[in-house]
Amino acid sequence: MTIAQIISLLEATSLSDTPDLEHTIESVCGSDMMSDVLAFIKKDALLLTGLNNLQVIRTAEMLDIVCIIFVRNKIPNQSILALAEEKGIVILCTARGMFTTCGILYSNGLLGGANI
Repeated sequence: MTIAQIISLLEATSLSDTPDLEHTIESVCGSDMMSDVLAFIKKDALLLTGLNNLQVIRTAEMLDIVCIIFVRNKIPNQSILALAEEKGIVILCTARGMFTTCGILYSNGLLGGANI
């Protein structure tokens, strides 16, 4: 599934200056606990989170996560966006909650790490 398709499904907004909307996402991880995310290592992954701080970007960078979606209308500040841009991580936001977001992505064929 491409980032453009994810944006459409979730009615999400891109906060990145130059997102690669055609990048293919292979798996998804949803968590507000970065320690749980560290146990998730998959190529071309998407992270769903409501945690809104620089640690999210640092964790994503360590795991080569290519896209982060902030759920529940969380809008990251400019320092978070700047670091994500520097690291080449696409940032999206959606008004949907974590559970609904996971359900939409799963029902449209995007699986989590345990199912791959």
